[in-house]
Amino acid sequence: MSSFRISRRLVLSTLAALPALHAWPLPASAQAQAADPLPSWKGGRAKQSILDFVAAVTREGSPDFVPPPERIATFDNDGTLWVEQPMYTQLAFALDRVAALAPQHPAWKDKQPFKAVRERDMKALAESGERGMLELIMATHADMTTAEFEKIVSDWLATARHPRFQRPYTELIYQPMLELLTCLRANGFQTFIVSGGGIEFMRPWTESVYGVPPERVVGSSIKTRFEMRDGTPVLFRLPQVNFIDDKAGKPAGINEHIGRRPIAAFGNSDGDLEMLQWTTLAGNRRRLGLIVHHTDAEREYAYDRRSHFGRLDTALDAAAVNGWTVVSMKDDWTEIFPTSIGRAIK
Repeated sequence: MSSFRISRRLVLSTLAALPALHAWPLPASAQAQAADPLPSWKGGRAKQSILDFVAAVTREGSPDFVPPPERIATFDNDGTLWVEQPMYTQLAFALDRVAALAPQHPAWKDKQPFKAVRERDMKALAESGERGMLELIMATHADMTTAEFEKIVSDWLATARHPRFQRPYTELIYQPMLELLTCLRANGFQTFIVSGGGIEFMRPWTESVYGVPPERVVGSSIKTRFEMRDGTPVLFRLPQVNFIDDKAGKPAGINEHIGRRPIAAFGNSDGDLEMLQWTTLAGNRRRLGLIVHHTDAEREYAYDRRSHFGRLDTALDAAAVNGWTVVSMKDDWTEIFPTSIGRAIK
């Protein structure tokens, strides 16, 4: 494996939003959910830890009972709810956008990081550092209205396909996590997405794909400015970072947007460590922390400590110390993607 690594903070240092186009229905019929709320989870410690937690905090009279308004659950997105390999979807968009804009910018031919993008030289792209990544993202995500940006991204998502699975990105969502979201909501939980990805990237499609409405999405953002153009109010996207919702930014984002500390948090990488700590290491109330460990190279990907994207190292060690549940995709899930998608990509 090569030694370079593109850190998540480099990618997120300007994350804007990329509205999606395709949606995927939520899983399982009500009857099946009643019989087994997590049918794509194998019986075992991981599944049982979820069921025991939900039963304990929702059973009136239980010493662990939590009133419904306080049942807050937060989910990372990349690598927790959908595929993040071989690179974050938002970065894939930016790379394609550079290629599309290159004819209008002849100077990019010999200028980094644009030269690296055009040559698909990920090592050189990583070596451009945070400054180079910032320049790349701003060139592809800013200096346009929010409506213009949404149109550009929607057009891209209509044709973009994952390089390995050759499916739209929004189809590559994890069936077991869809079931978990549904199970929690059926038990009075409010489910939130707290992701390092762009907040505007997720909000247009999270409700149709995950059942999470836009007001329950927390993410990274760039600044916008209100303008009147020909009598029409618009928001203009500025080449300035507003907020980075990653690592220590996640608890800050939760506090600012949600206003309650979660009692359950779900992630998959070191970028989720502080969210898991903020959720589980406070007070004597029963809480749940869960990490999705990518261990299935055949059906999806296998990666952790040395991955360029979604690195899971410190958080994996912390899981054993703090009693967090670690879910093995290979050992704990009977399905990875929704059934029809799983069959199509085999």
